[in-house]
Amino acid sequence: MDDWLSALLHRARAEASRGAATGDPERSGPRAYERLATWSVRAAAREPRTAKPARDALARVLTEQGHPVWAQEVAACALAGAGDRRAFETLVFLLNYREPVRASAAAEALARLGDPRTARAAAALAGNELRTAYALESVRLLARLGAPESVPVLVATLRRLLAGPGHYWPIARACVEGLGVLRDVRARPVLTAATGFPQLRETATTALARLPRP
Repeated sequence: MDDWLSALLHRARAEASRGAATGDPERSGPRAYERLATWSVRAAAREPRTAKPARDALARVLTEQGHPVWAQEVAACALAGAGDRRAFETLVFLLNYREPVRASAAAEALARLGDPRTARAAAALAGNELRTAYALESVRLLARLGAPESVPVLVATLRRLLAGPGHYWPIARACVEGLGVLRDVRARPVLTAATGFPQLRETATTALARLPRP
């Protein structure tokens, strides 16, 4: 088990302990956690006789009713780490989740999963004006993927944020950083505009310096 999944399970253990008194103990308490942790380890095994039943059990957590969010998160991330695309829909839901730690875990899992639908889903979430406050990880994932959708969506999102009235500076800054990483000359106009805002000036200047010279 790598450090990323180990940290996720450590956080889930604490949530399972808190949830034991409020939910179904078979699905939300420490016993549920122990099963998920065991399945997560087995899902990554190279031996099909061990891995397949564990992955099927994790996939059921994503479709059955009554499982808490932390359990769905663990199941989806463990499946993603094993390359199982049954995790995709749950991870996209979590990518735009209100709790940043879950969105961050989902972004990492989607990057590891490598599903070809990921860039389109991240682009849709990053460009959704009604969910801008929760778009940070979608923006970062687009920059990480470097997909055909990445630059147009980051440019459009940053342009919209600069126009206001809600600037959402952390999201705008992530767009600027992502465009600097992608080094696409199409970003020059909007990055130049971003230098006019004190909250973005330094980051935008650095991003501009990374673009190919005209």
